[in-house]
Amino acid sequence: MFKSIMYALAVAPTTTSSDKLPNGVISASQLGSEKEKRKLKDVTKIVVVGGGAGGLSVASQLEHKFKAKGDIVIVEPSDKHYYQPLWTLVGGGIFSRKDSEKDEKDFIPKGATWVKDSVTVFKPEENIVLTKDGKEIDYDYLIVSTGLELYWDRVKGLKENLGKNGVTSNYSYDSCEKTFEFIKSLKPGSVAIFTVPTTGVKCGGAPQKILWLCDDYLRKHGIRDKVRLDFNNAGAVMFPVKKYSEVLDKMAKERGVNQNFGHNLVEIKGDSKEAVFETPQGSKTVKYDMIHVVPPMGPSSIIKNSPLADPATGFINVNKETLQHVKYDNVFSLGDASNLPTSKTAAAITSQAPVLVGNLINHKLGLPLNNKYDGYTSCPITTSYSKIILAEFKYGFEVSETFPFDQSKESYFPMFLKKYVFPTAYWEGMLKGRWFGKNTLFNPIKTPEIK
Repeated sequence: MFKSIMYALAVAPTTTSSDKLPNGVISASQLGSEKEKRKLKDVTKIVVVGGGAGGLSVASQLEHKFKAKGDIVIVEPSDKHYYQPLWTLVGGGIFSRKDSEKDEKDFIPKGATWVKDSVTVFKPEENIVLTKDGKEIDYDYLIVSTGLELYWDRVKGLKENLGKNGVTSNYSYDSCEKTFEFIKSLKPGSVAIFTVPTTGVKCGGAPQKILWLCDDYLRKHGIRDKVRLDFNNAGAVMFPVKKYSEVLDKMAKERGVNQNFGHNLVEIKGDSKEAVFETPQGSKTVKYDMIHVVPPMGPSSIIKNSPLADPATGFINVNKETLQHVKYDNVFSLGDASNLPTSKTAAAITSQAPVLVGNLINHKLGLPLNNKYDGYTSCPITTSYSKIILAEFKYGFEVSETFPFDQSKESYFPMFLKKYVFPTAYWEGMLKGRWFGKNTLFNPIKTPEIK
């Protein structure tokens, strides 16, 4: 089965770059006439804001469904696209960061228009978005998948010291290779700290993945018992799902990792290699030799201040099952930019994207939005250089495992998947609309034909 899947991905039709940057972008005076032309041709214009994992997955699936009946516009400013789940393994010295980087243009679906720009204003009442370069883009449907913004400046001294003075983060392409450099520099008597912020983060297990790789590296080099490892977590548990949290808590105790809950990093003093934490007992300053920082993160100010935002969270306010906006019925959202109450991962998008596409098509055809997203997400937690705990769950932190074994136990097979299957599935399948996570190549959502 594995060979057939990889072959199917390898021979799947490739996408081509699009140089039609301003084409399809029109002025306010032209909006009426362009809409009339689309109406006469029965063409649906769908604007996708964000060309990351969510945006490209949805755009590709829509292109497959609509073909000539769709005008798909992707608004994305970046030239490069990154497979961010690989950065943990880059930080562990397993891959080069270059392995995580490809050109954005190579994944724009054939037939779609790429507007190399960013949206600064949403006007859902008028079905218009405005861009940084002053373009005004109208739409019949809008999909928002702009991801998370990393708030590096919310930790004093972090931006200035990142990549030096023992300060690193696997959440940055620029510093993820520094992580392994700093791990290798640890020696008897060293202190290494791994942090978790108060905010939600990309992949809830990611902050501790590098902790366990560091632990394993030090054991292999015979100095683990001479190096102090601190897991300073602003939260109260190792992981939000009880089944996996209990296993990780036990692992920390068995491996001699100091668990410091309620410890929120607020300042880095790079010159003296000191980290300042807010704790229930007050401010606490700790000396370190290496510190891996997970920055606070959340919605961008543009999303937060838009009419689309959930006032409580600042994320795009959608129905958690249909992914349709709660107020504007021609607006949808998925991925990290949405307020879906589940862990923000690429795996989650593999389940969200087909639901969104199916419901958008149903809405266009006047049918009920009967496709439901159940909150499925997955987080492969690296526990050593050879093993992983493969956490899978859905809304309510309910365990939802795929394989016929207890996935809370460390296993070699998920590490094989993370190293060799998931990257190929991402580049050659997911971004091209042909990979559906736990459903592999089989789209679980059946949609009517667009005629």
